[in-house]
Amino acid sequence: MNPTAATPCTTDDLERVLGDADDPTNPLGFGAVLEADERAEILPAGEKALDAFGFNAEFVPRRLGGRLVGIERLMLMMRTVSRRDPTLALGYGFTNYISGSAMWTSGNESQQRRMADILLGGGKTAAGYNELAHGNDFTRTDLAATTHGDRILINGRKQIVNNLGRADAVLLLARTGDGPGNRSHSHLFVDLAQGPADRVDRDVRYPTVGLRGCLIGGAEFTDYPVPADATVGPVGGAMETVLRAFQTTRAILPGMMVGTSDTLLRTVTRFALDRKLYGRRVADLPHARATLTGAFLDLLAGDCLSTVACRALHVLPGQTSVLTAANKYLVPKVLHRSSHALGTVLGANSYLRDGTYGIFQKFARDLPAITFAHANASVCQATMLPQLPRLAARSWGSAPRPPKELFELDAPLGDIDYGALELTSRGADHLTAVLTHPGTRALLPDTAVSLVELLAADLADLRERCLALPPGEHSVVAGRAGFALADRYAQLAMAAACLGVQQHNQHSDDAFLRGTDWLTGVLHRIAARLGHDVGALPDSTERRLFEELVSREENHEGFDLGRPPLARA
Repeated sequence: MNPTAATPCTTDDLERVLGDADDPTNPLGFGAVLEADERAEILPAGEKALDAFGFNAEFVPRRLGGRLVGIERLMLMMRTVSRRDPTLALGYGFTNYISGSAMWTSGNESQQRRMADILLGGGKTAAGYNELAHGNDFTRTDLAATTHGDRILINGRKQIVNNLGRADAVLLLARTGDGPGNRSHSHLFVDLAQGPADRVDRDVRYPTVGLRGCLIGGAEFTDYPVPADATVGPVGGAMETVLRAFQTTRAILPGMMVGTSDTLLRTVTRFALDRKLYGRRVADLPHARATLTGAFLDLLAGDCLSTVACRALHVLPGQTSVLTAANKYLVPKVLHRSSHALGTVLGANSYLRDGTYGIFQKFARDLPAITFAHANASVCQATMLPQLPRLAARSWGSAPRPPKELFELDAPLGDIDYGALELTSRGADHLTAVLTHPGTRALLPDTAVSLVELLAADLADLRERCLALPPGEHSVVAGRAGFALADRYAQLAMAAACLGVQQHNQHSDDAFLRGTDWLTGVLHRIAARLGHDVGALPDSTERRLFEELVSREENHEGFDLGRPPLARA
């Protein structure tokens, strides 16, 4: 398949391009992925295949000739690649979208056109935010941009930036003012293909434990000149652009990680079905079965929150500053813990770097690394925490139910409008209203109803705690208690997302999605994480969930909400 940029493409089309992951002759299969990882390089055949697919068009808005329409669709395309190889997904790469999202948010027409031309021509862009001395604290950026006549001179370093060494252009976060605070930083569009190569050293590469093949590098700029109009958005306006644009990346990245978790779970499920211990299959041992089922539920819950976060960018764009931060904080955390638990089932095989189960150790290393340099967990908690008292005062217990389009997986979404995204949610939170609305419990079994009641009480308790927070405890310097409240909010948002997805997809052809076993399971796990003594999942529920897991493995279907067909030779 060799589609043009404007050709509509689906995840099924992309899966067929990637081919059977288990076929040893497939240059895009797991064998080749492991070999590339050992060489610390991005899978060469993978990059060629994505070039032929025109994958960069997924990052470019339709109005500029690309295929970017809905954020949920982009998330699912990224998930498909991440299920095959997280290094390929990020390194090919998703960095193109991170830099692009800021451009689509604040760039002028000429800048957006140039960015689109680079990407649609198969080029690479980088997002130059990080400096080792300051991590994710962008307000302390040292790289400076000063105006000299009709040009701007850039001086300083950026580190831990994906694809910087081979990028045709980079979107740089630079200090453009001397004062402290958010108004001293701007975005600059630096066209490296047209600038003086002797004024920038970008040969540094940082070896990493996970995502070994990604070209994580650095650059040092010395009086590097760019035109005076290279600023993206208003001078001093970079932080506002970040707060808007990163809402989309915080929605997409966790949903992309669901694909990585799918492969981890699939690998251990196959091991448990094939390997015998104490005269029985590993899959028949209670602890192993509970671990597999729990990981399946965590994957579904993560998919629910990520999907709702993506859809909210279209349906409730004024409320996503908190929701997407909750998604970026919680889903990677839950999936990482599941990965560790799955490793205990795989045992010594979880350390092998080749063979039938060798893919596990690579994906287990890659999973936490996917988010290491992009709005880490603490940053996301610090984004949520200052807004919680206002959500408590204006929404919790009184907000209306969200529109059904937030949850209906087949409800169409229009083009993403970056300008509609707000800097804060202004106290609005319709998602958690699902937990307290009487209609939520009408069609649920008693076990699920009791869990919803527990979680609704948790929301009421969270409201009181947030209203009682002293000012110093809902700022970026809050103590442990404040950050614990952000965690509780994220857990409740996940529960509400799962409830909404189950209840608003009763028209689906998928009987499992319409059913309540998975919903009961995910609510059970969320309640346990919130400290409730809910005991073990009922045997009958766990049995049906495990049967579903095995059925999907045998039928070569994905473990997520959409259960996509996986390519076979």
